[in-house]
Amino acid sequence: MKTIINPPYTDWAEYCERPSFPAEDLEEKVAAVLEEVRLEGDKALKKLTLAFDKVEVENIKVSAMEIEKAGSEVSDDLKEAIAVAAGNIRIFHSAQQVKEPSVETMTGIKCWRKSVAIEKVGLYIPGGSAPLFSTVLMLGIPAMIAGCGKIVLCTPPDKNGNINPAVLYTASFLGINEIYKVGGAQAVAALAFGTKTVPKVDKIFGPGNQYVTKAKELVQKNGIAIDLPAGPSEVLVIADSTADADFVASDLLSQAEHGPDSQVVLVSDSVELVEKVKIALNEQLSVLPRASVAEKALENSFSVVLNSITECIDFSNLYAPEHLILAIEKAEEFADQIQNAGSVFLGNYSCESAGDYASGTNHTLPTNGYARNYSGVSLDSFVKKITFQNISKSGLQKIGRSIEVMAEAEQLLAHKNAVSIRLKKIQDEK
Repeated sequence: MKTIINPPYTDWAEYCERPSFPAEDLEEKVAAVLEEVRLEGDKALKKLTLAFDKVEVENIKVSAMEIEKAGSEVSDDLKEAIAVAAGNIRIFHSAQQVKEPSVETMTGIKCWRKSVAIEKVGLYIPGGSAPLFSTVLMLGIPAMIAGCGKIVLCTPPDKNGNINPAVLYTASFLGINEIYKVGGAQAVAALAFGTKTVPKVDKIFGPGNQYVTKAKELVQKNGIAIDLPAGPSEVLVIADSTADADFVASDLLSQAEHGPDSQVVLVSDSVELVEKVKIALNEQLSVLPRASVAEKALENSFSVVLNSITECIDFSNLYAPEHLILAIEKAEEFADQIQNAGSVFLGNYSCESAGDYASGTNHTLPTNGYARNYSGVSLDSFVKKITFQNISKSGLQKIGRSIEVMAEAEQLLAHKNAVSIRLKKIQDEK
């Protein structure tokens, strides 16, 4: 993990570029998968699962018996932890339910907005070496609070054709029982186009590898909504001399272990702190089961030493991290300076893992700099906002002339007539 000392501002943008991991012909390969599933449905899903996951799946849909069995394979400790996390996530997202007031923009003109749940949503839950059952909570709970009518979950099977028991238990715990053994770009295709077994949805949620991300990007062009652009996990830690080097190292490694394409960044005004963190990284790496994964991520990561915490925050705002940790003295006093970040953790004890699992905030967040213009997943992600208006006769009389003038200026006379005809009839009634 290289260290950069006081780089000139003109070089900051270069350091904020994420490392690229090009896959040869990625878009063409993913597009081919999408088209195959669109044309051949379940047949393609089984063929692609055998090709990519190395397992032959006879029944794509998870049975009630499999779900019930999973419950007996999850420890009571984990069940209790899931319940605690679910409670906090539910409280945080329930607080986002807001009934907006009706406003009278002019006498006789009432306007208001209502949140309406997206009817059918698809949740993609990554499998592989780290099945993310926590993502079931992060996506399933707000979907249920929003009132989505159909919640469909796709996740890849293991080499034995089974779904991780914790994923199945968590889904069942929330009341989600429509679960399918399909992963990768083919799962996104199934949710986007529908097959005989997997229903088509209106919006697709969930993180994934570059193939899943590219598939979501491509189906969006076909009118299927997605939650947000997402890539490899990342964290940026701003730490001053008061930070605990062991804490900082553990936060960096918590993201580095996600995958070799993850990136972690330490920004500090203290060279001494950076050196202490490097020592702590080596000590903690030696006992991590996923050390080889984390080491590869650290090769694409770096530390930056700047002149002040204000400069550190400026760098962070340019980088726009998925996760931002302020391991600094009086961290809350700097919160208002944060402009671009997916989720922010204030103080030495606000570890990023808390947000990943159980504090209540959502861990499905914009990566790769998209925090400049995207929010993380929230209750709003599962609803659309519909506006309403009710205009009385007197209201139309007040605003009518303005509409007519504007419509005529745009040479849209049918628009003008829609007002003029009404105004004439109101006048004739007098």
